[in-house]
Amino acid sequence: MESPVGLVLLLGGARSGKSTLAVQWGKAFDGPVTFLATGEAGDQEMAQRIARHRAERPAAWSTVEEPYELDTALTSMDPSALVIIDCLTLWVANVMGHADDNWVLAAARAVSATAGARDAPTVVISNEVGSGIVPVDPFTRRYRDLLGEVNATIARRAEHALLLIAGRVLTLDPPPSGTRDLF
Repeated sequence: MESPVGLVLLLGGARSGKSTLAVQWGKAFDGPVTFLATGEAGDQEMAQRIARHRAERPAAWSTVEEPYELDTALTSMDPSALVIIDCLTLWVANVMGHADDNWVLAAARAVSATAGARDAPTVVISNEVGSGIVPVDPFTRRYRDLLGEVNATIARRAEHALLLIAGRVLTLDPPPSGTRDLF
């Protein structure tokens, strides 16, 4: 896959290859790279995951850890840097306990506008959670629905939306002409 252009959304399940592809693009990018991480080390296992991910990234890359204010962080980035946001899945989980759904969706619209207006590429990673069963409890249903809306918000602005399955990439076509604003 060639290097990304503009705003690119990478969707897929856990361990589908989203972050691997984004890191490959970052390594191939002819310019600075900033990794915007949304994960928080709430327990030892997560701390180990974060440490492992840090070790996988080149030392020359900048890393910004921001679990809540994505747009503020993105706005402060070097405009010539390829930015990798990893990931919306954790960001939604982080913010939904502190904000209502309207705030989360407004924040997602702000991120998509900022990312879409950047000169350098922005790669946004998120899990696709709409293919599973209907969660049994209200909080998990709210999370699934909210993340789906956040993903759709970013996809509307993205120049490219890709679905990864087992390391393979499927290009998601835009909605049919005249229906883009409906989704």
